[in-house]
Amino acid sequence: MVEFKNITYNYSSKSGIYNVDLNIQDDEFCFLVGPTGSGKSTLLKLLYFDLFPDKGETNVLGHSSSKIKKKDIHKARKKIGIIFQDYKLLKQRTVYENIALPLHINGAGRKKISDLVSEALELTELSRYSKKFPHELSGGEQQRVCIARAIVKNPEIILADEPTGNLDPTTGHRILRILEQINKEGTCVIMATHNYKLITEKPYRVIELDEGRVVSE
Repeated sequence: MVEFKNITYNYSSKSGIYNVDLNIQDDEFCFLVGPTGSGKSTLLKLLYFDLFPDKGETNVLGHSSSKIKKKDIHKARKKIGIIFQDYKLLKQRTVYENIALPLHINGAGRKKISDLVSEALELTELSRYSKKFPHELSGGEQQRVCIARAIVKNPEIILADEPTGNLDPTTGHRILRILEQINKEGTCVIMATHNYKLITEKPYRVIELDEGRVVSE
C-alpha cells in the first residue's frame, strides 16, 4: 500500500500541501493528472524516496519516510519499478543489457537474469531488438525498453512519469496497454500524465493535482 499523511513539501519555491490523506491499494491502477508543473513528478519522487516531505509522512510498501535510513533506500526501491519520461537508457549498452542492469545490481544469477529479461522482452514486444542500441530505436521503442527495465525485477509498484508524453497517440495507447497488462497481473501502477485524451473512458482512479495540491479524486 501507498499512503500519504498530510504531506507538506517544497514545491516550485512554494509550500505545497497535500490537504487530504491519500491511500493507493496494492493492485490499483491510478492516474495522477494535471498540467505541466502541477506537482506530478514531485509526488512520484516522494514515493521512491528521491525527495522527503518537510512535514507529514509517506508510507510505501511498509517503508516510512520518517523512519527509513539513507542506506536502506535501495532496499525499498527493489520493490519499485520506475519509468522515466526521458528514458535514462545507457547509450553504450544494448537493449538486453539495459534491461538486465537492475538484476545485476540486485545480484541475480546469470540464468535468472536471462529468463527474466526474456520475459520482459516478450511482454513489451522487444525480443527482436535485444541486441540493438538505444540510438537505433524509435522513441516508442525506447520507452518500451524503459518499461521492460522497470518490470524485469518483478516489482510491487510501477511508477510511470509521463511515459507517453513524447509519443504520438498510437504509440501512447500501445504503452498504456502494456501498463494495463502489467496491472492485471497484480502490480500496482501509478501513472502521471497531462494527456487527458489518453485516459478518457478508462475505468481507473484519477487524482488531479494543481500547484502541488490534490484538488479532486
